[in-house]
Amino acid sequence: MPNFPTHLSLDQQVTAFAVGAVVVGAGLWLVLRRKRLTPEEIERARRERLVRVGRITDGSLMDSAYIDEDPIGSTAPGRLVFRYQIAGVVYEAAQDVSALPDKVRDMRFDLPIQVRYDYQNPANSIVVAEEWSGVRLRA
Repeated sequence: MPNFPTHLSLDQQVTAFAVGAVVVGAGLWLVLRRKRLTPEEIERARRERLVRVGRITDGSLMDSAYIDEDPIGSTAPGRLVFRYQIAGVVYEAAQDVSALPDKVRDMRFDLPIQVRYDYQNPANSIVVAEEWSGVRLRA
């Protein structure tokens, strides 16, 4: 069986400490310098993921909150409250759609909607995204 030394010399200890300090310092620098996502970027990524992998079910609009009327006279809600059912469980959710006014301007509230939801977490759902819409607009 080989006999390895169990103690390091002072030079080896200093070198090991210096290398460890450099590695820890570089790791901290990378963590502190990385780009942090804004809440808007996080929400957009969530919508994009649900459009890509989410399942679709029928739902109904329950309520909406309107933002200021735009210059051409049509209104776009800033928040939609909707309800849908998955496997016998009824979910109620709200989506902030203020970043998507063209997708919800002049929408019809009297018709059913489509809801995209995460099959692993059915409470994670949307009715509108940049590339998809589950609401019907007036002609």
